[in-house]
Amino acid sequence: MKKVLLVACLVIGMHFGANAQEYKVITSVESIIPSGLGRSRIINALEDKDYKEFTSVQTAEDNTRNKSKRGNIRVKNFEETKLLNFFNLGGIRFQNIAANDAMLSSMINDMVANGWELAFVNSAVESNAGEDDQQGIFITRYIFRK
Repeated sequence: MKKVLLVACLVIGMHFGANAQEYKVITSVESIIPSGLGRSRIINALEDKDYKEFTSVQTAEDNTRNKSKRGNIRVKNFEETKLLNFFNLGGIRFQNIAANDAMLSSMINDMVANGWELAFVNSAVESNAGEDDQQGIFITRYIFRK
């Protein structure tokens, strides 16, 4: 009876352990600055950070602040893969967009081959779009899980 109970506990424990998921975020930043002056990259952090180390609790009674320095948040180990800019001197470059798509497809396929599943994709454009706006980025976050 003890052996059956032990085996049942092990099976249940393995089941819960198998359901644990890990997430990884990879970001692409593509320049939308005219004349090709921007920088476009795929960024992949190679180290983990625990957000709790940099989180503080704010209450009306006690204004407790986290004493860690902002510089400690920085990740110093990361991969930076070059991409092409959306624009050059002639305007929008569709070849560059196709080249970036090929690079991103390669990155996604590599992640999938290494056991990751593409779970979510979020994107946004940052540009103030004011008069003579000369700056902006198109940012995409690829969220993988396994």
